[in-house]
Amino acid sequence: MTIAELLPIRDLQSCCSPITREPLSTPNAESLAASMKALADPARLRIISMIAAHADAEACVCDLTEPLGLSQPTVSHHLKVLTDAGYLTRSKRGTWAYYRLVPGSLDSVAGLLATV
Repeated sequence: MTIAELLPIRDLQSCCSPITREPLSTPNAESLAASMKALADPARLRIISMIAAHADAEACVCDLTEPLGLSQPTVSHHLKVLTDAGYLTRSKRGTWAYYRLVPGSLDSVAGLLATV
């Protein structure tokens, strides 16, 4: 099963209470694990950080390849994983695709891990 087939992170807040308040159901645990797996890569965490810090809080693959030290296809793969997981949105402008953080997507993960 791919990440795209599982519940996107933006829908986790509505289905799941913080994991410290009650046991997760199997489907919710699988969805949460898939969404967190998308973040569990150093390059992807850097991509999210770089996009958030970039001018207008958006960037294209051309803005990310050199600073990451990765090839364009590798960066594009990471961007697709983050987009499929619901962390990024993609807008096409001419031949370039621009990515930006989905508002609240990281807050949703933080809320699910809350201890209070």
